[in-house]
Amino acid sequence: MSAVLDHHDHDHDHHAPTGWRRWVFATNHKDIGTLYLLFAFAMLMIGGVLALLIRAELFQPGLQVVNPELFNQLTTMHGLIMVFGAIMPAFVGFANWMIPLQIGASDMAFARMNNFSFWLMIPAAMMLAGSFFMPGGAPAAGWTLYAPLTLQMGPSMDAGIFALHILGASSIMGSINIIVTILNMRAPGMTLMKMPMFVWTWLITAYLLIAVMPVLAGAITMTLTDRHFGTSFFNPAGGGDPVMYQHIFWFFGHPEVYIMILPAFGIVSHIIPAFARKRLFGYASMVYATGSIAILSFIVWAHHMFTTGMPVTGQLFFMYATMLIAVPTGVKVFNWIATMWKGSMTFETPMLFAVGFLFVFTMGGFTGLILSIAPVDTQLQDGYYVVAHFHYVLVAGSLYAMFAGFYYWVPKWTGVMYNETRGKIHFWWSLISFNVTFFPMHFLGLAGMPRRYADYPMQFTDFNMWASVGAFAFGIAQVYFFLFIVLPVMRGVGEKAPAKPWEAAEGLEWEVPSPAPFHTFETPPKLDATATRVIG
Repeated sequence: MSAVLDHHDHDHDHHAPTGWRRWVFATNHKDIGTLYLLFAFAMLMIGGVLALLIRAELFQPGLQVVNPELFNQLTTMHGLIMVFGAIMPAFVGFANWMIPLQIGASDMAFARMNNFSFWLMIPAAMMLAGSFFMPGGAPAAGWTLYAPLTLQMGPSMDAGIFALHILGASSIMGSINIIVTILNMRAPGMTLMKMPMFVWTWLITAYLLIAVMPVLAGAITMTLTDRHFGTSFFNPAGGGDPVMYQHIFWFFGHPEVYIMILPAFGIVSHIIPAFARKRLFGYASMVYATGSIAILSFIVWAHHMFTTGMPVTGQLFFMYATMLIAVPTGVKVFNWIATMWKGSMTFETPMLFAVGFLFVFTMGGFTGLILSIAPVDTQLQDGYYVVAHFHYVLVAGSLYAMFAGFYYWVPKWTGVMYNETRGKIHFWWSLISFNVTFFPMHFLGLAGMPRRYADYPMQFTDFNMWASVGAFAFGIAQVYFFLFIVLPVMRGVGEKAPAKPWEAAEGLEWEVPSPAPFHTFETPPKLDATATRVIG
């Protein structure tokens, strides 16, 4: 049998496309994962340039760099490009690379659909980014595309709607592929409760995506028919209701923010056990917590709408439901801390980013808890406190976890070790500049500065200057990351990666925590002679 398989593999290699064909016609999950990651990084850079234009304008009061209309276009497109172009595709790239490897599958279930769902994103991204050059400029309704603003935008609004439809189709196909792969292609003996945490988080994320992407499609399709076909879903002049748009949008939008963080939880759940030399504490509770977060994410959407004239009963329900999400999230954080507790920890770059994630994401979680309190949110709504909150969750949450995952898995992907010193520089540079950028925004919000404004009164100047300086430093750090860390490993420059780059992590990912009396955890596990060797 093995001879037949060898012959088949040889035959396959013989016909495998090379050069540009290898990438255009890619059906291999690794190549497609690489394409997703490169695409996401390119979009991160574009979205980052838009953010830096915003921060350049806000460096001091008055109008310096852009006019208010362009400023609104920048905030809108920055949000759309970062969410749909950078974070989501990057996590799909991780899923493509790692899920087949972690479950022992030969590839993803639907290889051609995998290729199609990637290439669909290219025209969508071009339409999104290109909308700046259309008559009237890019959409300027905020990334949430609230009606009735969207009913008065130029043709770029239609391009944006079309782009989001295509990106949604891509997400749905990717999710179907991931679910079918996980449910049908696991290695013999790998029951669901033996799956690695990253696989679990993506299985749940994929179900979330299939549930909510059609909801977004519905909202933007109604916007489209209001714009061109005489309907009045959201147009008050024809008896429509702009607040209904918000309900539909946030019914998509809130699960969406969990779609952007659950895979991050999965990545961190691999890295912390590896560098603590301990198995993950409370595997089953982690799985159930992930599931609980996903289910609860569907009943909290209107906490984005406390100021829309909701009845007090409604405010109370959404307030308490939102607070409830803090429970499974807290379970995860405490499990990660318990995993590190009395472990034999070393702090290579993946672990630095994972611990950085833990610290800064938890802060973002706490500000979210504060915003869930209806009367507090009424004061802080649409201010910079909210901007600080969600950037702590999305940048220090999703993005840091991706950096951690990149450093952790790139030896496996490329066969080359990244430069450890440069990795640490990237981490500290990113962590410090991130906090310099977004921490002052909490104070701006508490002092009453509204978001999405191109100008502001003089008393907000100092914190805005800090934020702008930090933002440029953070942006340069990511250019450094690409030039001095990503490019060398892609070109195969660097120390050859050993078969098990993080030797102490050997076997941890597949181990199922067996119930053990507490005293067994009081002394750290004994390390092999090889386990303490630090690579780098």
